[in-house]
This record gives sequence, C-alpha cells and structure tokens, in this order.
Amino acid sequence: MSDPAKVRRHAERVRELVASVVRSQIKDPRLGMITITDARITADLRDATVFYTVLGDAAAQSGTAAALESAKGMLRSTVGKALGLRHSPTLTFVLDDVQDQVKHIDDLLAQARTADAEVQRLAARAEYAGEAQPYRLDEDDESHEDEDETPPRGGDQR
Repeated sequence: MSDPAKVRRHAERVRELVASVVRSQIKDPRLGMITITDARITADLRDATVFYTVLGDAAAQSGTAAALESAKGMLRSTVGKALGLRHSPTLTFVLDDVQDQVKHIDDLLAQARTADAEVQRLAARAEYAGEAQPYRLDEDDESHEDEDETPPRGGDQR
C-alpha cells in the first residue's frame, strides 16, 4: 500500500499529463471541446480513472469518448514514462456529468424558491384560527369569578 500523499501526487500528475497530451498530441477529429476535470488512481498505482467534460451535445460526447478510447494506448505509454513507475497504470475515461448535476440542482432550487414565494403569499393573507389573543388576561379572570361559581371537581356530590 502506498502513501496517500504519493497517490494524490500521482493522480494530479496523471490529470496534468492527460490534459497536456489531449491538447497537443491527439489530432482525432472526433475529439470535441474537452476538459480533464479530475483523475483518481488506486492505492497500488495500477489503475487510473480520468474524468472529463465535453462541451456540446450527446454526439460530441460520444465522439470524444471514442477518440479517447482509440488514443488510450498512447496516453497510457506517455503517462507511464512520465511517472517512472514499474507498471504503467491502465486508464479508464469517465464522462463527468457535473454540468448536468448543476443544472438539475439549479432547477430544484428554482422550484423551491417558487414554492417558498407561494407559501409567503399565502401566509400574508392568513388569519388566526381562533381569537387574536388566545390567552386569558387578568381582568377576564376577575370578571368570571363574580358571575358563576362552578362546583369544585372531585368525588361524588350527591
């Protein structure tokens, strides 16, 4: 098992290397506007997962995925040489759907704002279910004592 700091450094280096190679060496026309967002590597430094985003529609995403799969060998050899490890890590490319999640969260927040505005609108017109002052005041207690005395509660009063 490797040191977590070393694993983190290697993951960052893998991200930088893949981004550099994709930008400068891959000339595949299927490759869209790609951004390498993150890379994670296992503790044994054998497998690396590279996360990327693509600007565009589903066709651009699928084209970019195919271009990355076809360039995987070149990317793996470049990463292996640069890292200087005994074994070059295998690369797995995963489409990072952060933008879709952000859009979904923004939609949920907009719905919550609309619901809150509706609740505030209804609360502005709300009235008390009973009296405005539900508690007895001291002067009320004195006036009730004079009127009608109620028998004390308790046992049988026959």
